[in-house]
Amino acid sequence: MTILQTLLLYASTLFVFLGIDAAWLTTVAPKFYSSNIGHLMAEKPNLLPALIFYLLFIVGVLVFTTIPALKEQSIQKVFINGALFGLLTYATYDLTNIATLKEWPLIVTVVDMIWGTILSVVTSLASYYIATKILKISL
Repeated sequence: MTILQTLLLYASTLFVFLGIDAAWLTTVAPKFYSSNIGHLMAEKPNLLPALIFYLLFIVGVLVFTTIPALKEQSIQKVFINGALFGLLTYATYDLTNIATLKEWPLIVTVVDMIWGTILSVVTSLASYYIATKILKISL
């Protein structure tokens, strides 16, 4: 994979991820989070840590899902690794919150972990599709 292909794959995967997460964050999330953890939420989100998370998460998607699946030419690999990556990353956040914060609802942990798993799988599948069908990457 060339540097240009890597950058294009990274950018397109980030674009997919941001689009899907933006849909979640503007439709389902506002009411769900405000009704469950509104007392913990900032009036305005701090966008820099969110941006850093998004940029790092996409590195994880590529390293742990897309590239291994490209090496094995396996859509099953991308699905399984994408699910595990999403579950583990979102579980890290949510289970830490439930362990360390007062009044962190179990329902938020469960929904977040499900959402992270789905988001990661869909992003990983899209990344694999972009790599194989659009960018014609093979390893």
